[in-house]
Amino acid sequence: MKTLLAFSIPLLLISLVWSGYLEYDQDVLIPQDWTRVGRVDPTEELELTFALKQQNVHLLEEKLKLVSDPDSAQYGKHLTLEEVASLVHPSELTQKVVRHWLHSHGITNCLTIRTQDFLQCKMTAEVAEMLLPGSRFHRYVRDSHSIVRSSAPYSVHDDVHQHLDFVGGLHRLPPKGQDLSKKPQQHKAGLHLGVTPAVLRTRYNLTAADVGSTQNNSQAVAQFLEQYYHPADLAEFMNMFGRTFQHLSQVDRVVGTQGAGKAGLEASLDVEYIMSTGANISTWVFTNPGRHESQEPFLQWMVLLSNMSDLPWVHTISYGDDEDSLSTAYMMRINTEFMKAGVRGISLLFASGDSGAGCKHMGKQQNSFRPSFPASSPYVTTVGGTSFKNPFKVTYEVTDYISGGGFSNVFGMPDYQASAVKGYLKTVEATLPPPSYFNTSGRAYPDMAALSDNYWVVSNRVPIPWVSGTSASTPVVGGMLSLINGQRLLKGLPTLGFLNPRLYKLKGQALFDVTEGCHLSCLDEQVQGKGFCAAPSWDPVTGWGTPNYPALLAALLAE
Repeated sequence: MKTLLAFSIPLLLISLVWSGYLEYDQDVLIPQDWTRVGRVDPTEELELTFALKQQNVHLLEEKLKLVSDPDSAQYGKHLTLEEVASLVHPSELTQKVVRHWLHSHGITNCLTIRTQDFLQCKMTAEVAEMLLPGSRFHRYVRDSHSIVRSSAPYSVHDDVHQHLDFVGGLHRLPPKGQDLSKKPQQHKAGLHLGVTPAVLRTRYNLTAADVGSTQNNSQAVAQFLEQYYHPADLAEFMNMFGRTFQHLSQVDRVVGTQGAGKAGLEASLDVEYIMSTGANISTWVFTNPGRHESQEPFLQWMVLLSNMSDLPWVHTISYGDDEDSLSTAYMMRINTEFMKAGVRGISLLFASGDSGAGCKHMGKQQNSFRPSFPASSPYVTTVGGTSFKNPFKVTYEVTDYISGGGFSNVFGMPDYQASAVKGYLKTVEATLPPPSYFNTSGRAYPDMAALSDNYWVVSNRVPIPWVSGTSASTPVVGGMLSLINGQRLLKGLPTLGFLNPRLYKLKGQALFDVTEGCHLSCLDEQVQGKGFCAAPSWDPVTGWGTPNYPALLAALLAE
C-alpha cells in the first residue's frame, strides 16, 4: 500500500444532472484577496484528490456514540485504524468504477491510503480539464503565495458521481489567517502584564507536579496557511517562561516539511502553549505547506490521520472557514473523517474563531449570524475564549468579545447537548437576538473555553506581548486534556477520545462558569454589534466555562 502524502480541500455542491453529467459548484466565488494572473500551461502537472464514497458511515456514527458515552458498556473500547478501515472502506464496485474512469483518461499515477477512501492522482492540466468538463485552471496569487484552482464549475459523468463525495483541488481557496494582535492597554505597576504559562497554571490550579510522566502519551498541533514554528523560539520561550515547572524544550516529531521562511505568530503560539499546559508531554507538529500549488493543506492533514496507525491522542487546530463558504457534501465528508478519529480514541479540538457570532451581510435583506466550520461540527470539541475581569490580575474570567460561537445552519443539534442548549435558550429567551439571525435547532458551540486574551509569545526570537485569539485558548485546553490522558493511561484506562458526550454529562462540574459579557456580531440596527451573551451553565460564547484542572482531572479519572 502506498502512502498518500498531500491533499486539497474542495468546495463541492451537487446541483443538477444534464446530458449524462453531474455538475458541481455552479457558483465559484474567488475571494477578493486572491488575484488571478493567467491560465495554467496545459502541460503543467496538477495533483487532484478523489474522495471515494465510504460504506457504513451510519455504523461508524453509532460506534462513536457508544465508545464516547460514559454510560455505555462499550465506553473507551476504541477501534484500531485497521478496524476503522474494514468498516468504512469503499465497495469493490466504487473502487473499480473510479479507477476505470481515471484509467480511461490515461491517469495511472495515483496513490491511495490505508482506508482506501481517498485517491491522489497526478495529471496535466489539459487532462484534468478533459476529465472534469467545464473546469478551467488558473493561477492565483496572494502576498507571496501562489495556488492553482479552477474558476469555473465542473461536471462528472453520472455513472461516476454516485461513487464520489468530491474531487479536491479545484475550487477551494485558503482563507486568510486571523490577526492575533490587539492594541496594548495601559500597564499598571506591580501587576502581571499579560498571560504567561505561570499565569495560566495559577488560574487553572495546575501545580508544579502537574506535568506529563508517562511514555505512551503524546499531543499535537496542526499548522496551515504557510505557518511554521522555529525550534529556537520554543527554546527561548521555555527559558523565559517555563522555569517553574518541568517541561520539554523541543518538539519530538515534525510531520511534513517546515518552510524556510519566518516563524508564524500562530504557529509559535500553538506550540509554546500546548507544551506549557501539557508540560513534559511528547509533542508533534503537523506542518502542511502543500507540496504543490493545486493542493490545500487542511485535507492533507485530515487524510494523514487516516493513514497513520500511531498518532498523538490530542490534536489542537486553530483553523476555520465560514460555514456558508463550504458545500454540505464537503462538510459531511469531513465530519466522517472526524468520526474516524474519534472512534480511535483521538481527541480533536478546534478553535471557535475570533469573529464572535459572525455576520453574513445580506444587502437590502436582513443580516444573519455566520457560523464557522469545523467549529460547528458535532464531532469535535470546540474551544472559545475568555478574558480576565481585571486584565492585570489573576481574577475570575468574563467573555472575550471575539470568542466565536453560535448555532450551525447545516448540522442538527446532537443529542449530547440538547438539554443544555435548550436550557440556555429558555433562560435567556427575553434577551436573545432575533430568531431570524440564527438556527435554534443547530449544533451549538463552543463546548468549553479558556483565556484567549493578551498572551506573551516568542516568535523569530522576539518576545511579543498582547497576542490574542481562540488560537491561544485551544492549545491551552488541549495540553490539560493531554495531562488527564496521561493519568488515565497510568491507571490502565483508555484515552478520552471524543470528549463531548462525557463533557456535557458533567453539566459544568469541574469548570469555572463564565457568566458575564457578550461577543460581537452584525453592526446593524437590529442587533447593534451584539451577538450572544454568557449565562449560568452552558452558553454559546464560552460553552461550559474554563477548566479547574484538579477538579476536571478527578471527574475524568472516574471510570
